[in-house]
Amino acid sequence: MFYALNEDQMSKITRRKFLGLTALALPAAALGADARFIETNSLRITRIKCGPGNCHLVHFSDFHYRGDADYAAEMVRTIDALEPQFVCFTGDLVEEKKFAPEALAFIQQIRAPVYGIPGNHDFQSGVSSAEFNRAFAATGGGWLADRSAVIPDHDIELVGMGRGGVRGFRKQADRQVLLMHYPAVANGLGRQFDLILAGHSHGGQIRLPFVGALILPKGVGEYDHGYYQTPGGPLYVNAGIGTYRIPFRWNCRPEITVVTI
Repeated sequence: MFYALNEDQMSKITRRKFLGLTALALPAAALGADARFIETNSLRITRIKCGPGNCHLVHFSDFHYRGDADYAAEMVRTIDALEPQFVCFTGDLVEEKKFAPEALAFIQQIRAPVYGIPGNHDFQSGVSSAEFNRAFAATGGGWLADRSAVIPDHDIELVGMGRGGVRGFRKQADRQVLLMHYPAVANGLGRQFDLILAGHSHGGQIRLPFVGALILPKGVGEYDHGYYQTPGGPLYVNAGIGTYRIPFRWNCRPEITVVTI
């Protein structure tokens, strides 16, 4: 915060007091710059292990692509360097239809098969399912809106939640991994999965030490970021790649998750 001082006030301020006021202003400015220009694009890698298997997949979510091609290219390079067997995306690729072609082109650059499901903004954007289907299929993966896909080499079935539920899915592999957007849905699935991957929360984007996320969207519940045991099975909530509403992140860098299952 900055103050306007008149000449009389200035004459009463000592050098020590002036330096003290400056010292208070600098951390706030530095934090603001960090939250806007550094943390928003500083990808971090989180590694989790779910069971004794040796299948390595990458999970990312909530891209919210708005034309930052350099950042998108860095995301692709980072995922490729991790050399996953396949990649899972849990929704909100874009908010606006005009950005979809470029965002989907970056998805197609990922060298591993990419499997994805829609988030609320993908539905709202007006991008057709056919466009998502073509792009994700081109990677060797698929767009799993209310569909599933079996990964035969690892005996894993990826179950994708779109607008429907999961009760109609008949198990087709030894292990089932559910891809969904809203973490709170894990409480009402009515069945158990070996692993659930979700996004939507962005981790809150701004997280205070010992407090956690300041603001969260609806559909998150108690599962704002990280690993949880839920009625539907083990759940990991990814903090997302992009930002929504405010272009800031603090104590909550964008995240790519490596899962061993």
